[in-house]
Amino acid sequence: MTTSVLVACPHCQTRNRVPRARLHDAPNCGQCHRPLFVAAPVELDADGFAAQVERAELPVLVDFWAPWCGPCRTMAPHFHAAAAQLEPNLRLAKVDTEAEPALANRFGIRSIPTLILFRQGQELGRQSGALITADILRWARQFSTMA
Repeated sequence: MTTSVLVACPHCQTRNRVPRARLHDAPNCGQCHRPLFVAAPVELDADGFAAQVERAELPVLVDFWAPWCGPCRTMAPHFHAAAAQLEPNLRLAKVDTEAEPALANRFGIRSIPTLILFRQGQELGRQSGALITADILRWARQFSTMA
């Protein structure tokens, strides 16, 4: 296992190399000086997706959702609670499929909410349907040795 990991800042998308042993020490971004971990899901557009999922090394659990979706709205507080428990070992992010249809098409999203766990841009697992906090935690941890 490497001694450091590239973490994208949720505010400015700058990649920061953070020693694994210091992930739990509330590191700040070297560029914007804001916290690298916010204990909440990060909203992603196409550029943010590239920075957070494709170019960073931290595993990312992405919730593909839409504002009009009842199950998505029901799951949102559970996803938020899971973020507080899984960070800093795992980033949680949200992609609004209405605002980012190209990302939804790229990953073949046919039903929402759909969770996809990525590590360095590679899909590790996928789950469709609303989950509660405990189920999100259990599902994410089964795929990620870091979570």
